[in-house]
Amino acid sequence: MRDNIRMTHSLPRAILFTIIIAIIFTGYQWNTPQANASIPVSKKLIVGYWHNFNNGSGDIRLRDVSSNFDVINVSFAEPTNGVQGGTIGFAPYNATDADFIADVQYLQSQGKKVMISIGGANGQVQLVNTQARNNFVSSMKTIITKYGFNGFDIDFEGHSLYFNAGDSDFRSPTTPVITNLISAVRELHDFYGDSFMLTMAPETFFVQLGYSFYGGSCISCDNRAGSYLPVIYGLRDILDWLQVQHYNSGPITALDNQYYSMGSADFHVAMADMMLTGFPVGRNSNYLFPALRSDQVVIGLPANVNSGGGFTSVAEVHKALNYLMKGVSYGGGYTLRNGAHPGTRGLMTWSINWDKFNNFEFSSNHRTYLNQFESGGVLDTIPPSVPGNLVSTLTTSNSVNLAWNASTDNVGVTGYSVTYGATSMNVAGTSTTINGLSPNTAYTFIVKAKDAAGNQSASNVVTVTTNAPSADTTAPTAPTNLQVSGKTTSSVILSWTASTDNVGVTSYTVTWGSNSVNVTATTATVTGLSAGTAYTFMVTAKDAAGNVSTGTSFQSTTDNNPTGPVPWAANVSYTVGKLVTYEGATYSCRQGHTSLQGWEPANVPALWLLQ
Repeated sequence: MRDNIRMTHSLPRAILFTIIIAIIFTGYQWNTPQANASIPVSKKLIVGYWHNFNNGSGDIRLRDVSSNFDVINVSFAEPTNGVQGGTIGFAPYNATDADFIADVQYLQSQGKKVMISIGGANGQVQLVNTQARNNFVSSMKTIITKYGFNGFDIDFEGHSLYFNAGDSDFRSPTTPVITNLISAVRELHDFYGDSFMLTMAPETFFVQLGYSFYGGSCISCDNRAGSYLPVIYGLRDILDWLQVQHYNSGPITALDNQYYSMGSADFHVAMADMMLTGFPVGRNSNYLFPALRSDQVVIGLPANVNSGGGFTSVAEVHKALNYLMKGVSYGGGYTLRNGAHPGTRGLMTWSINWDKFNNFEFSSNHRTYLNQFESGGVLDTIPPSVPGNLVSTLTTSNSVNLAWNASTDNVGVTGYSVTYGATSMNVAGTSTTINGLSPNTAYTFIVKAKDAAGNQSASNVVTVTTNAPSADTTAPTAPTNLQVSGKTTSSVILSWTASTDNVGVTSYTVTWGSNSVNVTATTATVTGLSAGTAYTFMVTAKDAAGNVSTGTSFQSTTDNNPTGPVPWAANVSYTVGKLVTYEGATYSCRQGHTSLQGWEPANVPALWLLQ
C-alpha cells in the first residue's frame, strides 16, 4: 500500500491562451520516444521498477538508478477519471517535468530503456467500452510523447481484467475489458513504430493459474483466473517480454500436476517452464496456450524481504537459473519438460528502490551471474551455422517426423526450436516428431538453432501435407480396472488400465452426468463435485481415426464434510474441499496446501473459493 498525493490545476482561459501562443511562436516540440533499436534478444536483462512515490524504501532521482539495470519501469501511470473512465495520468513525483525529462534522456544516452508502467496495485483500469478505450489511447499518447518513454509496461492487477460468462477461448476473447485492451495496445504500438517496446508484468493468478482454472469457462471459479492469457496471446507478436511476478502468489499447480510454493528454485523453474513450454488452458487439450520464445520470458522477483512475499535468496535464484538456462540439475522436485532454455531473457525486480535499500544485493549479484552468458563480458552476436537440409522423414494423418543437419557455433549450440504456425517447441537433438496435427492439412515448418547468448539461425522452410484421414474403423478396447485412487469432499481421482488399439489410443474421455473431461493419461482428477454425493463416472478411449470404445462405468461417493466450516488458521494443512471461515465469510479450499501467514483466504483466490 502507498499514499498518492494528487494535485489538479485549473488555468484561467487567458493564461491558457497565452501559453498556447507562446508554444506556437517559440517552436516548442513535445519529446518524442527515442527511436533506438530494441535491445538485442541475446542481451541478458535486469529490469527494475522505479518508485514515483515514497513508501519508506527511499527516494532515488531517476538518473541515479544503479547502472546494473538495463530497463527502468517508471511506476505508475494511473487512472484519473475512475476505474472505468480509461483516462490515464502521470506526473513526476518530487521533480519538475523538465528535470524528469532530462533524466529520461540521460538514461537513454547511457543505453538504458525507460518505460512507463500502467496500473499497479492502486491503479486498476477497466476499458469497458469504446469511449474508455479511446480515452486510454489518447491519454497514453500524451504521456509517452511528453516524457519520451521507450515503451510501456502493462501492470494491471486487482479487478482490471476479468471474463464475462462463457468467454472460454483465449484465442478469441469476447469480454470488452480484454478486447479493448488488446486493440488499444496495438494502436499505440502502430502509432510509435516497431522500436516502441511492450512488456507485461502479471501475477501468477492471471497467467499460470489458467492451467488449472480458467475464469471464462470454469464453473464457480474466480472470473479473473488466467485473464492475462488472451492479452498475451493477442499481442505475442509485438511483446518484447513477459515478466510474471513470481511473488505475492499462492501455491500454483505446474505442468507435472504438482503445486509449488513461492520462494523456492522449484517454483521459479516450474512457473517459467509453463511459459517456455505452453500448456492446455483449463486442462482442456483443445485450448493449448503456445509457448513464448525464450527471449520473451523474464522472471520477476522481490528485491528484498520488505518488497513482497516470496523473497528468494541469491543462491536459490542461481540454483533455479543454472537448471533453467544451463540444464544443471539441483535435484529438485520439478523436471523441465523440454530441457534447458539458455535464451531466457533475464530478471525483473520490484523494485529499484528496495534494491538500493538492501545495498544492491539483487542487481549486483544477478548482473554478475547473467554476464556469464555474454562472451568475456562482451555480447556474443555470432549466430550458429544454419541447421541445413530440413526434411520430412515420415508423415501420417496426424504427425510429421522432421530431421536436419546439426549446427555449429563459436561457443556451442544449446538446442533447436521447431516452429509451425503459432506453435513453437524446443528440441535437444536433430530430429523430432510433431504430433496432434490435422489430417490432409499443409503445415510449414522451420527449425532454428540457438546458442547460450540467444543468437539464432534458421533452416530452410519445409511444407508438408499430412495424410488423408485413416480408413481405420476399429475401435479401441474399453478401459478396464476403473477405480478411485483418491477423493475429497469436492473431487475424485480416477485411474484405469490403458486401452489397446490397432493404431494407438490418443485420448480418454471421462463423463459424469452432463459433464466431461478429456485426458491423454490413464488418470483424471474430477473437481467441482458436491460433498457426500454419489456420482457415476464413465471412461471411453479414442484413437487417431476418431473411433471410440465402449464405456466402462464406476460409481463413487465424495467425502462428507461433517465438521462444517472451521476458522482459518496459519500453519494448518488443508485438503481440497475443506471449508473455513474468515472475516465472516466461508471459503472452500481449491488446492491442497499448508497455510502460511499472509495466505488468508481473502488474499489468495488461487487457494480459496468464496462460497
